[in-house]
Amino acid sequence: MSRIVSARVGDPGAIAAAAARRVKAPSPLGEHGRAMIIAADHPARGANGVGGEPSAMADRARLLDRLCIALDRPGVTGVLATADILEDLLLLGVLDGKSVFGSMNRAGLADSVFEIDDRFTGYDAATIAAMGFDGGKMLTRIALDDPATPSVLENTARAVDELNDRQLIAMVEPFMSAWRDGRIRNDLSTDAVTKSITIASGLGRRTAYTWLKLPVVEDMERVLASSTLPALLLGGEVKDADAAFASWGKALKQPTAQGLVVGRSLLYPAGGDVAGAVDKAVSLL
Repeated sequence: MSRIVSARVGDPGAIAAAAARRVKAPSPLGEHGRAMIIAADHPARGANGVGGEPSAMADRARLLDRLCIALDRPGVTGVLATADILEDLLLLGVLDGKSVFGSMNRAGLADSVFEIDDRFTGYDAATIAAMGFDGGKMLTRIALDDPATPSVLENTARAVDELNDRQLIAMVEPFMSAWRDGRIRNDLSTDAVTKSITIASGLGRRTAYTWLKLPVVEDMERVLASSTLPALLLGGEVKDADAAFASWGKALKQPTAQGLVVGRSLLYPAGGDVAGAVDKAVSLL
């Protein structure tokens, strides 16, 4: 932490220098042809809780330590995070040979009254390209009962266009969502996830570099049959690790499934063994 803060105070240009000398990944899928991406963009949306610990991800030293452990494990191909975290990792020198994805829209703060109005407050395509990263990720919640949804779709389409124009991966994470008891809830039924995919797949004037980031739900064979876009399976916070790993393994057998993007369940596993949790996830690939 002291080394990072010293650089930020005394030599802010060290971040751009670290990005310029970073050894890039030859492919976002790694040498084995499957992606294993560690996600850590939750804090920027105010979603710091893990299990019964409401501020687990708010401890930056603890988060960086766990990220460094995860990124050092064999088979881990990349990371997804906001600029503050990726810059910390650049200063620590742990991103060589990894694919890097910048999180783009974080304005839909968790549990806010404006949560669906998820404006782009993080990376833009130009900066992702300038930093030498591999792509950008956008959360796209589609609430048919909220008039802010068309703007969400328009902003996502614009980001898809800007990333595709630069031949960078546009990682779209769609959900059919709705307001319930004053909070946004994602519908994780098979039909709803399928509908979200068909909507997200049509966003933008080009889709050559568009990938999807999708939850694992019932009947993933039917879900993943709804698009030819490459899909990465998200983990989220899981209560039953064995059941989650089994469902991931089954879904990964589908032809469009290209790997996993997992965050809290690997960085903060029950029992605290980050390396063990990551290795188990990698074994599915």
